[in-house]
Amino acid sequence: MYENMVDVLIYLYENYMDNESRPSIGQDELENELSEAGFSSSEIAQALTWLDDLAKRMANTGHAPRGVDAMRIYTESECQRLDLDARGLLLFLEQSGILDPLSRELVIDRAVAIEQHLVSVDELKWIVLLVLLNRPGREAALSRMEDLIYDEQPVYLH
Repeated sequence: MYENMVDVLIYLYENYMDNESRPSIGQDELENELSEAGFSSSEIAQALTWLDDLAKRMANTGHAPRGVDAMRIYTESECQRLDLDARGLLLFLEQSGILDPLSRELVIDRAVAIEQHLVSVDELKWIVLLVLLNRPGREAALSRMEDLIYDEQPVYLH
């Protein structure tokens, strides 16, 4: 059995979103496959709702401003979900050009939307990957993020 809905998102990425040769299937068939893979119906529903909300937010966003050097101040509720290591990862990804300000805000929004007390650094990496996958023009950043996830190298130094 899997631990949470982020595992559903990872499964979907690795089996559908990252594999262009696999044919698309209907939602009922997808839900059945996820259930057979060991995910609970609540995890599946949460993950699909999370992805739908990401798509809606992507449709309602403009372009990120360029050349803006501003410090992101986190709210108390964001700090409760994203610990110091997670916020450090986001800062690193932004400073290295993987995240632009708009992508960062989408990542924070989607991380806070996960129904759990704390989002781990590993889970946050997958959230970043899913956000970048849905951002046109961010293919190079997506590729760099995939390298960070799959190479299993330390992402940043403390």
